[in-house]
Amino acid sequence: MEFEGIITPIVTPFTDDTQVIDLNETRKLVNRLIERGVHGLFPLGTNGEFHVLSEEEKIAFAKTVIEETNHRVPVYVGTGANSTQEVIRLSNIMKDLGADAVSVVTPYFLIPTDEEIVNHYKMIAKNVDLPIIIYNIPKCTGMNLSADVLKQLIHCPNIKAIKDSSGNMDNLKSYIEAVKGTDIKVLVGSDSAILKGLQLGAHGAVAGTSNCITKEILGIYNSYKSNDLEKAKAYQDSIEPYRAVLKLATTPAIMKMSVSLDGKGCNAGPARYPVSPLNDEQIEKVKEVMEYYHNLVI
Repeated sequence: MEFEGIITPIVTPFTDDTQVIDLNETRKLVNRLIERGVHGLFPLGTNGEFHVLSEEEKIAFAKTVIEETNHRVPVYVGTGANSTQEVIRLSNIMKDLGADAVSVVTPYFLIPTDEEIVNHYKMIAKNVDLPIIIYNIPKCTGMNLSADVLKQLIHCPNIKAIKDSSGNMDNLKSYIEAVKGTDIKVLVGSDSAILKGLQLGAHGAVAGTSNCITKEILGIYNSYKSNDLEKAKAYQDSIEPYRAVLKLATTPAIMKMSVSLDGKGCNAGPARYPVSPLNDEQIEKVKEVMEYYHNLVI
């Protein structure tokens, strides 16, 4: 299995009234994204609101995504937690459900030492018989996994990739240099830096915006792979209006509304509380930007 291309960290659809997971809408979204050409699906990431889901909900959602995907693209399931034992247990559950790999975010709330981080991932790798993606997102965890730490983990045979959502190109470059000569892939986690990351040597991106402006995000990667850098840059520049609108509310409220407005057949519902429903002004901004993308031609 190759860790490359555009991987969508799929949102978790909720019902509008009770905010329970809507598995029927989940199936619709899985099929829509695969039909549009994404190279992988990543349930239970940041945009999937893993942090506000119970374990029972995580299992039910991942099971639905895995079954509906039916091996058409790889499914990388987020199993990160503060407790090493919890990560191991949940990762093995996801293995039994048929996950192709697991993504493990660095611990958060308390900041472990580098030695503790190394031990955390080594213990997970030793006890989980699945490919593992390390997930670095400092703005949410309060810590940045260093290239020195990564170098201590590259010999774990089932650590296969690292996703960097730091937004720092020097940090991304340090990862690419750290894994040189191994089969570990580096994935861009900052949508604004997909093209720059590919040019530095990244193999793909886990791009939240591909939930809804899928054509544009795929256009960056596919154009780059076809050596059409001018078109790749045009696609990269084209996502900025959407990224500006995303900042109008707490993640992932805007994105979920966008998914619901993005063509027929999928209602992603609201974000789960404590994230508030969008107000009328915010909804109008989302409608405007999605209409822009419906008419965009590159």
